[in-house]
Amino acid sequence: MIQRLLPEAKWLHDDSLEALQALTVVESPSHEPVACRMALDVAAQVCTSWLESPARIVELDSETATACLRWGPAEPRVLLLGHVDTVWPRGTLARLPFAVNGDRITGPGVFDMKAGVVQSLMALRLLSDRSKVGLLLTTDEEIGSHRSRGVIAEAIARAHAVLVFEPSVDGALKTRRKGTSWYRLAFTGRAAHAGLDPERGINALLSAARASLDLVGLAEGETTLTPTLMSAGSTANTVPASAELTLDVRAWTAAEQQRVDHGVRHYSPVQGELEVSGGIDRPALESSMSRNLFEVAQRVADALELAPLRQAAVGGASDGNLTAAAGVATLDGLGAVGDGAHAEHEWASSSAMIERAALAAGIIESLTKEPTA
Repeated sequence: MIQRLLPEAKWLHDDSLEALQALTVVESPSHEPVACRMALDVAAQVCTSWLESPARIVELDSETATACLRWGPAEPRVLLLGHVDTVWPRGTLARLPFAVNGDRITGPGVFDMKAGVVQSLMALRLLSDRSKVGLLLTTDEEIGSHRSRGVIAEAIARAHAVLVFEPSVDGALKTRRKGTSWYRLAFTGRAAHAGLDPERGINALLSAARASLDLVGLAEGETTLTPTLMSAGSTANTVPASAELTLDVRAWTAAEQQRVDHGVRHYSPVQGELEVSGGIDRPALESSMSRNLFEVAQRVADALELAPLRQAAVGGASDGNLTAAAGVATLDGLGAVGDGAHAEHEWASSSAMIERAALAAGIIESLTKEPTA
């Protein structure tokens, strides 16, 4: 019965804090695959100890040592998805050590998303039947998941649902995420002496500047297009012969991403030449892909006598965007309750780990016993 899950989760509290500390003190910045591999090893040890079944460390790129962790069947019905990499450089722990003060857990990466990783393992531990559930932990989510996209696709080949243990938004589950697109615009002009004959040049810097002003006009409604980086020129007294402009685009729907993509790719500079690279990176996670799972989650929360669940729509993307775009029902934000993702005041709630683990376990039990919409 689902009602048993919350009392049983409370018995895991001390173990969960011990596991979270072990995972947090292994600093794992995304750009250091070897450090991330060490964090995977810690998670694998917890899997073996708690679930009495070893996890598999899968090499994704032997040249860079990029790896991921897989646990459970190769083609699970329900996939639990998370990552162990963080935005924090090694050495941050000396300044922001792991600590538990009342209900607040602090330390680099505890909110985004090492507490969520532990909660996923707690949920698995609470299950009486794990035969249809799998776990995937990656190490490059914070930098785009480019090396792990293949293994994510493999893991959801026959999945009916994906539960993403990214942090919540003040406790709310994430049922919509904007899609992300990135573009690099390379402008080619013609160099000339800025004092003797500037009229003979084609100023690539001006072309890039005009483009940044023109292209922001593609943003409509809640779609954003933000010029983020610009570089140009070689010397202070030369008309710039080249320039580069980087654009960040966020949109709630795939249709909006396609509209902006068409506009960027068909932009013509006033002078000089333009080459566009990049494009749609993570498609939008639209509400249609999370609606039914949120209803399941609410029924479980009611059965556990938890507070009514809330939904949130967020501008940032996650690997949940990828699974939803692949046509698999996806519910995000099942991880930590707290605040401060990527910020100095990052913290996670200790008591909420218990509730969220029980909630996740109840959702899994519902999805593995009933047809998934």
